[in-house]
Amino acid sequence: MADNFRFGGSSSSNVDFDEQGGCTKEQDRLVPIANVGRIMKQILPSNAKISKEAKETMQESVSEFISFVTSEASDKCQKEKRKTVNGDDICWAMGSLGFDDFAKPLKRYLHKYRELEGEKATQNKAITADDEDKEGASILRREDGQLENDSLAFTPLSLSFGTNISNSRLF
Repeated sequence: MADNFRFGGSSSSNVDFDEQGGCTKEQDRLVPIANVGRIMKQILPSNAKISKEAKETMQESVSEFISFVTSEASDKCQKEKRKTVNGDDICWAMGSLGFDDFAKPLKRYLHKYRELEGEKATQNKAITADDEDKEGASILRREDGQLENDSLAFTPLSLSFGTNISNSRLF
């Protein structure tokens, strides 16, 4: 993995340079802070507040974790002469890096996601022109004849962090 060298003052204007002389803006390297804050708020009580420093610290940690796991998965793909990192590679990388407690629920999530994607593909084939809304978004017709939006109602966070998943379509 290439070493990065950071130059810059404020966190919004930092630029990273890698060993090959490439340049990456910090905003392109980090998970958006609004997303981090939103996820953090889901776990905390509704009256809890989160400091900017806490969000920035979590943003750095999450971004580094993603890079760490992805790098391990990418190394595996390179050894196997493949160019695409897939979900199984990420699960393998998490297990090989000692994150078995997270890899197992992620594997379950991936399996359920693939099942739902397969069902969705099958249902999409059966959609008629009357089942398209005005914006062109797909509407699915369930077995009972009711229409429903084709969006998935679950997240991997709900599987790995013990949050309430009672509204999830996974279980």
